[in-house]
Amino acid sequence: MSAGDAFLCAATGLFVATLIKVRALRKNPGDPLLRAVCAMLFVAALLFVAAAPEHIAVMNDVIGVPNAAAPVVYCIMTALAGIIIVLLIHWRGNEDERRTRRQTRLCLTAYAAVMAAIPVLFLLGDAPVERLRDLDTYYANTPFIREMIVLYLAAHSVAAATMTFLCWSWSRQVPGILRAGLLTIAAGATGTFAYDVLKYTAVVARWLGEDLDWLSSRAAFAVAGVSAFLVAAGFLIPPVGEGAVSSWKALRRFRQLRPLWLEIRPEIPPTSPRSMPWWRSVYLRLTQRERDIYDVVHRLGPYFDAATGRAVYAAALAEHRERSRAREEADAAVIAAAVIAKGSAGPPFGPGGRWVVTSLEDPQDLVRMSHALARSPRVRAVRGSAALPGPAGA
Repeated sequence: MSAGDAFLCAATGLFVATLIKVRALRKNPGDPLLRAVCAMLFVAALLFVAAAPEHIAVMNDVIGVPNAAAPVVYCIMTALAGIIIVLLIHWRGNEDERRTRRQTRLCLTAYAAVMAAIPVLFLLGDAPVERLRDLDTYYANTPFIREMIVLYLAAHSVAAATMTFLCWSWSRQVPGILRAGLLTIAAGATGTFAYDVLKYTAVVARWLGEDLDWLSSRAAFAVAGVSAFLVAAGFLIPPVGEGAVSSWKALRRFRQLRPLWLEIRPEIPPTSPRSMPWWRSVYLRLTQRERDIYDVVHRLGPYFDAATGRAVYAAALAEHRERSRAREEADAAVIAAAVIAKGSAGPPFGPGGRWVVTSLEDPQDLVRMSHALARSPRVRAVRGSAALPGPAGA
């Protein structure tokens, strides 16, 4: 794979990450953190497009000045460095909003000044020979071009060092997916700083009359691609990971509610929407399942037998001494009996003989009631119209 192909692959990944974050930004356009993330990802992608040697040659030809693409690429790198620091300011957060705004303005002003100085230094210098890969070392001793190179590297290094330090520090203060994202960003930022170190080493070697150009033209470019991927991945890990965890929890709850849903399914009205296919959103499927359960349990209310509920509750409480668990088993048994009674056109109970199902108030209670319908021997006894086991034999 050529350097241009590698850069385009990195740019494509960053553009995809940008689109993912833009979708989130559309839902919350006033979030300064999201705006900074989108800007960071987009500018990073733009940098890899502009920095590909083939594209540098095209920009030089279009502008008509040898090496004119260099200040363009360096300005994009500097803008990216400034955006990263702004992003970290907003990500870390501060109770004093004025201080946050002041830090943001200071950072943007400083990096804007560097971006303004880069083309000025280029115009003051003399770089007549086009260099697509090794301009930093080829012109390391050229007045004004030398200062331009050191200036953009210094601005880039400050951002890389800041990101590395802060992300490693914050990662010790947060758990889970956010910590994984911070550690990934820190690894990418460390690679970014390593890129600068390689560049510095090659430039200083030129100052000392040595030739270590390969560090700048080959090694640094390889490090840049990996570090950019890690930084982009680190910013995406928290939202994508949290989304995956949330989807897994919803799917798990959907499956846990299956015994309860199967129990009440005979009473779901034929006019109700059919169950959604497996490829639909798990959140929509879960909502439909819960709605079916709540609707049917509400309609079954007149058939909830208080005598059945009290008997199962007493038997369950005598076995495991947990009131909440006993209540959930009693509710499950009452629902199973009500489905049978209503299905056989049995008479409803009067207000004084009805059991009140309370395991619908908490989401976990609903899951535990579904579990009881699947595994409780007392519920099986009620469902099979067998005699209830006594406290000792339950």
